Amino acid sequence: MTDIIKAENLAKCYRDFRALKGISFTVKEGECFGFLGHNGAGKSTTMRMIYGLSTVDEGRLSLFGQDIKLTPPEIKRLMGIVPQDDNLDDDLNVLDNLEVYGELFGISRSETTERSLRLLSLMGIDAKVSSSIDSLSGGLKRRLVIARALINNPKLVILDEPTTGLDPQARHLVWQKLRGLKNEGVTLILTTHYMEEATQLCDRLVIMHEGSILAEGSPKELLERHILPYVIEVHAPLDTIPPDLTEKITCAGGEVLQIIDGLFLYTKDGENLWRQLNDWGLPQHACYMRPTNLEDVFLKLTGKGAEA
Repeated sequence: MTDIIKAENLAKCYRDFRALKGISFTVKEGECFGFLGHNGAGKSTTMRMIYGLSTVDEGRLSLFGQDIKLTPPEIKRLMGIVPQDDNLDDDLNVLDNLEVYGELFGISRSETTERSLRLLSLMGIDAKVSSSIDSLSGGLKRRLVIARALINNPKLVILDEPTTGLDPQARHLVWQKLRGLKNEGVTLILTTHYMEEATQLCDRLVIMHEGSILAEGSPKELLERHILPYVIEVHAPLDTIPPDLTEKITCAGGEVLQIIDGLFLYTKDGENLWRQLNDWGLPQHACYMRPTNLEDVFLKLTGKGAEA
């Protein structure tokens, strides 16, 4: 597949603060590529350089085969942007929000109207064509912002925390629409701190922390590479944990990870470890066993939870 974006040793400083510390990655045509990390990890700094709100000061950034220092207008026309905050015009109705945006790209009014109605149908909000923005739920507003980002038929759509603040049902509806876009061949870049969102949508992703990339791969690859398949979460005060527990878990081929006041026991054989907990002085009623997921990889690599 063609590389839509290629970054090599990309770095960024704001006075004495080094927001990016020489990161490298590629985004291929037709995939959903994710940037996973907590606030301050460097995700937004990277996105700002891609869509032209910040210059490339160090390293190399290539978009659609062209090396850039500040993204030029002809490349911006190939992009659709879904910002973290909904910036719809409350003075306009649903359809007008799309039509005005389309005219900014020089699209004729008749073509803009045609595209707008098609996109509203695609996002499942065609029944709200004449509704005011204030009357929309958070999930409908988010789908409208995504529809607006598609008005110029972009080859690349950048989504900055696309489902922040949405309830679970609205989040799943947005995910469904984004999968549909990818199936149509649209390349997606996603920044998120939701582990499930990254797992659900991303073909590949990078885990970022303090301006660096700690790991890259598909969700499945990251799990296989960095974490054992089962984890037992210990829901007991740390001062009640048997002092020799870590030694016993390690001797059994497992790993122990402590994050602030939380204790996680990772193992290849969850059932076997679970059966030994009581004998080791750790009551089973204070524990919970489950398969590991992307959040466990994030915890191990960053030492911080997803909401840190």
